[in-house]
Amino acid sequence: MKIGLIIYGSLDTVSGGYLYDRKLVKSLRKRGDQVEIISLPWRKYGAHLTDNFHFRLPRGFDLIIEDELNHPSLLKANGQKHLYPVVSLVHNLHSLEPRSAWQNDLYRVIERSYLNSVDGFIFNSNTTCDAVQALIGEQKPFIVANPPTDRFGSRLNENLIRARANEIKPLRLLFLGNVIPLKGLHVLLEALRSLNFDFRLDIVGSLTINPNYARKMQEKANTCDLSSKVFFHGILDNEPLIERLEYAQVMVMPSSYEGFGIAYLEGMGFGLPAIATTSGAAAEFITDGENGHLIPPENSSVLADRLATLASDHQLLARMSINAVQRYQRQPKWEETTNRIRDFLLQMINAK
Repeated sequence: MKIGLIIYGSLDTVSGGYLYDRKLVKSLRKRGDQVEIISLPWRKYGAHLTDNFHFRLPRGFDLIIEDELNHPSLLKANGQKHLYPVVSLVHNLHSLEPRSAWQNDLYRVIERSYLNSVDGFIFNSNTTCDAVQALIGEQKPFIVANPPTDRFGSRLNENLIRARANEIKPLRLLFLGNVIPLKGLHVLLEALRSLNFDFRLDIVGSLTINPNYARKMQEKANTCDLSSKVFFHGILDNEPLIERLEYAQVMVMPSSYEGFGIAYLEGMGFGLPAIATTSGAAAEFITDGENGHLIPPENSSVLADRLATLASDHQLLARMSINAVQRYQRQPKWEETTNRIRDFLLQMINAK
């Protein structure tokens, strides 16, 4: 197959969605397919809409995959006649993110128009699939293909995980996500300021995507007397990231919405109970009270209560840690998932 992948910016951008895109490209190329990256420049949403005046789908492909993030740029292009199928890779609907109702009403109109313009879908979760089908119906072919969560493997055995959970040290927390409002670091810091036990929080994620918010979070850590307990690392990958995952005892990221949540499952692979919110897809693999906790979005008091319980009950922490790694081990491997994606793409080509 000769496939074009349309994205904004660089394929090396650090986020769960771009990780998915990178791994998919690598897997398809490994199978002998040609994959060409078609990059549009990152701009503000309104500026992306102006791409419709000049951008057209290129010729010479068997199929085009569009990262749904690019939807405002592709309305006109998808409406033009093309000889190959166009498949949208949907990580998360823009209109589901928290903002004022009138803004999301506008985004929903634009997003619905885009979703109706493609021939089929790759969804990262059942939650995303349901959200799209609620918007446009169920008439288009699709596949639900969970993101790659096995890039590090499972490096700790149960004995090591139990021993770590029982260490008499500060409760070691890991926030693994870009420092942007959507990921809820402000909620976590607010919860931590009310705790009366010792803890350490390592924050791993970009500080430059939303520098104003990142600066405010660093200032908040200082003004709440948390600077000796909260550590901002910026982006880490490979061994430095693995070291943080092995050192931590709990993964906590109270996002206001997640289309899937790769970071949670990656942490669970290291035996970290995951604390997420009830908004989005985290409930597809986090069972509240069993391998992590699901709390209401923007609720720092409930989050503080869950953290206090884990800090005071090492047996509970150990049990949830083992359950977390066992749930991770049941997740389909990425090679299996990409084989299913490739079969779906071939079906789309043959049906055109």
